[in-house]
Amino acid sequence: MSRHTHLRHEDLPYRPCVGAMLFNREGLVFVGKRIDQTVEGWQMPQGGIDDGETPKQAALRELKEEIGTDKAEYLREMEEWLAYDLPQHLLGVALHGKYRGQRQKWIALRFTGEDSDINVATPEPEFAQWKWLAIEALPRLIVPFKRDTYTRVISEFRDLAFVA
Repeated sequence: MSRHTHLRHEDLPYRPCVGAMLFNREGLVFVGKRIDQTVEGWQMPQGGIDDGETPKQAALRELKEEIGTDKAEYLREMEEWLAYDLPQHLLGVALHGKYRGQRQKWIALRFTGEDSDINVATPEPEFAQWKWLAIEALPRLIVPFKRDTYTRVISEFRDLAFVA
């Protein structure tokens, strides 16, 4: 029996985090295939918010760290914070074992670079590959425990996918 079997969600805090919905000029959304998953899992860039950092600053830093570029302009952010819980089998394992899940502020950005600026082979890679995807296709590729969060983010930013 694992030492984490008796961990309960309510015993752990949420990790403060930012999520970045990055749109290209055609209104498609960036997704990366996670490098560390046993099941195929795609997601948008996300990560912790450092002390003294705003969610907007964290989003640009996370883009640089995860996709090799921060060539993006800020569009808007969700007013509310969204939270998700890890599945029980990942408690005490994922997120350095310290968190029950993540409490996220989602930021929408427009990519201003070229596809050649994107390089997921970063010093600490998180993605094995990447692609641009229609916003409505996102929930089908996301790990189940993040689907509700993604559905809400899609609803909030759907209008940004349709460029004039």
